[in-house]
Amino acid sequence: MTVSIQFHPEQHIHFIGVGGTGLSAIARILVLRGFRVSGSDLYTNAQTDELSQLGATIYQGHDSDYVNGADVVIRSSAIKDHHPEVSSAIEQDIPVYKRSDVMSAIMAGKAVVAIAGTHGKTTTSSMLAWILEDCGYAPGFLVGGVLGNFGISARLGESMFFVVEADEYDSAFFDKRSKFVHYHPRTLVVNNLEFDHADIFDDLEAIKRQFHHLVRTVPSNGRIFSPKQDTAIQDVLARGCWSERESSGEQGDWDAKKLVKDGSQFEVYLQNECVGTVNWDLVGDHNVNNALMAIAAARHVGVTPDLACESLATFINTKRRLEFKGEVAGVSVYDDFAHHPTAIELTLGGLRNKVDTKKIIAVLEPRSATMKRGVHKETLADSLKQADSTYLFQPDNIDWSVQDVADACHQPAYVSDDMDAFVAKIVSEAQVGDQILVMSNGGFGGIHQKLLDGLALKG
Repeated sequence: MTVSIQFHPEQHIHFIGVGGTGLSAIARILVLRGFRVSGSDLYTNAQTDELSQLGATIYQGHDSDYVNGADVVIRSSAIKDHHPEVSSAIEQDIPVYKRSDVMSAIMAGKAVVAIAGTHGKTTTSSMLAWILEDCGYAPGFLVGGVLGNFGISARLGESMFFVVEADEYDSAFFDKRSKFVHYHPRTLVVNNLEFDHADIFDDLEAIKRQFHHLVRTVPSNGRIFSPKQDTAIQDVLARGCWSERESSGEQGDWDAKKLVKDGSQFEVYLQNECVGTVNWDLVGDHNVNNALMAIAAARHVGVTPDLACESLATFINTKRRLEFKGEVAGVSVYDDFAHHPTAIELTLGGLRNKVDTKKIIAVLEPRSATMKRGVHKETLADSLKQADSTYLFQPDNIDWSVQDVADACHQPAYVSDDMDAFVAKIVSEAQVGDQILVMSNGGFGGIHQKLLDGLALKG
């Protein structure tokens, strides 16, 4: 059941867990609308620093006194019922809401465009937000990353259109349902569907059930976009879908023809008719597919494909998506968020097409909850096959040996649990022209700068 929230600018709103990407983005929207905003978190970060600069009161740590004087308390999904600030709010009869409740209130009356799927949500959402912005739609958006063209992750916007990244992982300690069921999009993109987030879902079937719920929230005059060849998505749609549908890929409504091997130039086809050409800085088949979905969704809200293609020429990708970190001593270092075998394979494939025969050194931290459980360890080695050499870090919080993956690799693979030794080994191998690709869904101990510093010392 969706909770109805009425916000008024004179209210004081307190956020518990304000440093997270999702909650900090909502806090940013509200503080810019004139609300008095405060928030607490165990640690400060770039997001909380920005909120402070905008006028919010930020507390490091948690204390029951922090909610005093608040009219509304909003908690992140990770905050438990017995949290001292939650308990204090309840004792004071201060309403406590979930992130999804607030999202529903923010998007009320908006034409919501939701981007869902296992991979590519942030990138596709960013593409779509930029297309709409560049074409004069002034959309609102809330995305799980800093949008390259905007320098922010969220804003309310000046029009009826709102782009939201609909993450199935967005559940809560106190409610395991995926919160995208509250978004009620009129336009829905489902990029792909695989098993992930083993800390929340038992198997792929459990994820399918959540997506089935999402599909049923799209109205009959709404439209759902998905790749035709994704059998898991097709299974979800077959369980009940009363909305209009468009598909991409072979025998689908939308398709792409690459003009350059790395995907930096490609033609867009709708019903076998070329409707535009994209010439941009991104590479990789996965980004071509993401672009197709963004162009298709943009068409549903009124942007012609040729204009969408032109907008993508000036698209700046979200940080941590094959992000170039620097070149030292002729060695290039890239950072990518990839943490699932499919994403790893696609990212490596994109870089391979970009650099052709140059040596690629893949550096991976198995950090995600699913990785920690060893769910993907049998397929991980094969996903790394396009690398010329591989370095795998052994975190101290997983109970399986990463060496098993290294032993299964087709190329030389090195494992270490010592960061300094790990970095030194990579630096010693790297030569002029080599490409180092670092993949993790976390900070990886600042390894990117350590590599650049090490290469500088090596000369």
